Amino acid sequence: MRPVYVRYDAPGWGVGELCLEGAVVVWSELPRPRTPGLRDVSETCLILVRRLQGFFAGEPTDFSDVELASESGFYADCSRALRQVPWGSVVTYGELAALAGRPGAARAAGTFCARCDLSPFVPTHRVVGSDGLGSFGDLGLDYKRRLLAMEGVALD
Repeated sequence: MRPVYVRYDAPGWGVGELCLEGAVVVWSELPRPRTPGLRDVSETCLILVRRLQGFFAGEPTDFSDVELASESGFYADCSRALRQVPWGSVVTYGELAALAGRPGAARAAGTFCARCDLSPFVPTHRVVGSDGLGSFGDLGLDYKRRLLAMEGVALD
């Protein structure tokens, strides 16, 4: 099956991108300032784009039913565990590691979050440090704060 690349506009956030193979999300990039370009896509893609736009408009959205490209080992366990963390909740890197069956592997959970390219389907923004926000890659802590604030979570 040929991959389909989709750009979607999330007002106030920018333009996000995702790649699907059929109904399976294989890659996702959070919105940032750039030019939108939604092309002729399937109804499945359009439904997913509408859900993403709702998410970034602040509508509590659960993506646990969206099929994702599979990980393996500890990363798969982290992904499954994190997808169960509900809107408006956070876990620490250590708690994520424990939920994934590897208590004491907080650094490995942090590496998973840093390398995960399936946000917001895997809500890595809901993982925080034991003493604060933690990190959020090249999008930075202001972006993470904004995502958490949208979900009603205020952390420093």
